[in-house]
Amino acid sequence: MSGSESEPTVLVVDDEPDVADAYGMRLELEYDVETAYGGEAALDTVDETIDVLLLDRRMPEVSGDEVLDEVRAQDLGVRVIMVTAVTPDFDVLEMPFDDYLCKPVEQDALYDAIDQQLEAAEYQETVSEYFAITAKQSILEDGKSPAELERNDEYQELQARADELRDRMDDSLDEFDDLTFAFKDIDRV
Repeated sequence: MSGSESEPTVLVVDDEPDVADAYGMRLELEYDVETAYGGEAALDTVDETIDVLLLDRRMPEVSGDEVLDEVRAQDLGVRVIMVTAVTPDFDVLEMPFDDYLCKPVEQDALYDAIDQQLEAAEYQETVSEYFAITAKQSILEDGKSPAELERNDEYQELQARADELRDRMDDSLDEFDDLTFAFKDIDRV
């Protein structure tokens, strides 16, 4: 998670303030919620502190599609869920969103979609950290003897962290079938 350590941060973007506020009120019990009324306000608000962006597509001036493209261009690490009345068509194949929900969205489906995106982000961060650690291990193992590695406390801590991350990834993969089923089970349309 890139936002607050205690609660993930969700940015709700809709050009209709009543809609954005309604989603915000539904979510504020579980998440730190910010709202933006329109695409331009979204671009002014979104940054690396936002974990999940709930984004309407059809907005005047700056559309949700344009906001999505800009967020991806900035590479902020934000998970994007389109929450829109626009019925999906083949154009979604080219769109770099993480999930797509059609309005009206039931509260359970909204929570499930956000939670799954937070899990996906955490898994991605775990994999990235694991690869960074294994690269360091490989470099050291090529240049140091096993005895030197054994005596180095920092290397031993690195090894323990690699083992912990590997176990976490193994656990996540074991749960992948359940997660895939849950992901497909969300009422998106």
